[in-house]
Amino acid sequence: MRGAAMSLTAAASGLVVFLLSVSVVQGQDGWGVAYSSTKICAVKGSTVEIRCSFTYPSTWNGGVNTVVKTFWFTKWKGGVRVDLTTDSEYAGRVEDLGEKNICTLRIKNLRESDSAEYKFRFETNQAGGKYSGSPGVTLSVTNLQVTSGTNWLSCQNSYPQSYNPSYIWYKNGQIIQGETSYYTSNPNNADSYSCALKGYEDCPSPAMVQSSPLCQ
Repeated sequence: MRGAAMSLTAAASGLVVFLLSVSVVQGQDGWGVAYSSTKICAVKGSTVEIRCSFTYPSTWNGGVNTVVKTFWFTKWKGGVRVDLTTDSEYAGRVEDLGEKNICTLRIKNLRESDSAEYKFRFETNQAGGKYSGSPGVTLSVTNLQVTSGTNWLSCQNSYPQSYNPSYIWYKNGQIIQGETSYYTSNPNNADSYSCALKGYEDCPSPAMVQSSPLCQ
């Protein structure tokens, strides 16, 4: 079982996970997967961990039921689920961690193309002993960017409107008031602004200098 000998480590520095729902359990007859969240938001370039736990009956088809394989996947190829640890698009960026019945997928240096539905699957030594947690966890990766108007700033991102996260604004590197995606400002060509999701200040947008029309 992959990851069985690995301890469940703490999240890496810069982890940005925005949980939007409570744990959801799927399964029947003792088979199931419980994800810690069904939707996660993260910022491009950051690290995220997708977590779950799973259960299965101790016996199946008259024999002792033992897990022999676990993996995470997002897509199929040739009719077979693709283990993310073998997917070239995630090479050097993904780790499949686990301990006993705990499953954790860590993805580093997130890309917007990583936005997908992630599912966990496990297989046992008994015939028919296979289970995938479905629906899985929808990960949305965004690239924050500040745009400006005459006297306002906007923190642009690629999240669906339903996520509705809170924001933090920075002026010359210092936190300023404002928790929405818009910020009313008095333009000054000496000031720079950036934004971040509230709670995930380690991954702000690139700084932008807002020029005053009188200074252009």
